[in-house]
Amino acid sequence: MSANIAKLEQHLATSSYVEGYVPSQADVTVFKAIAAAPDAATNPHVARWYSHIKSYAAEHASLPGSSTAGEAFIGGESAPAPAAEEEDDDEIDLFGSDDEVDADAERVKAERVAAYNAKKAASGKAKTIAKSVVTMDVKPWDDETDMVALEEAVRSIEQDGLVWGASKLVAIGYGIKKLQITLVVEDEKVSTDELQEKIAEFEDYVQSTDIAAMQKL
Repeated sequence: MSANIAKLEQHLATSSYVEGYVPSQADVTVFKAIAAAPDAATNPHVARWYSHIKSYAAEHASLPGSSTAGEAFIGGESAPAPAAEEEDDDEIDLFGSDDEVDADAERVKAERVAAYNAKKAASGKAKTIAKSVVTMDVKPWDDETDMVALEEAVRSIEQDGLVWGASKLVAIGYGIKKLQITLVVEDEKVSTDELQEKIAEFEDYVQSTDIAAMQKL
């Protein structure tokens, strides 16, 4: 039995498939009843549908639904036979790309991508910036070291992700006091080891540095 192309063309003018909103066994039944690809100029809707269902060739057996709805389009007018030079079964590529763009499929795809992106944007959370509070001890050479100049030198270090905090002088014996200073650093931007190296470059004032405490914010 052959498919009634005229009836199918009229139906597909307002529907994407023979039945429902996804490819089904009804489409497979009608597809198999069409001997060759319909002429797009004469039956544009059937040609589009035929090309689309052909792309599911490997999945025909697994498509849902039944063939019942498709039987309504079997019988009557059949598709015209293609010219001899256009027919070559050996060259039919069931898995090739379609020449006709399935507008409905593209629209559905675009809608799904837009919905996914909207959902992702709505549920997304800003990345948490990891920070640490550091207490650093900076020791001078001796009791004659200018501690005001030492602290000014330390605070002169400016870096993205580094914020200097409160400080105080703490006695360590023999009249010597160390500078104990608090700072907040963004872990990804500031290395405490590199910061200590920079402070050590003030060799006129600084003997050594130590990390007295560190706590994640």
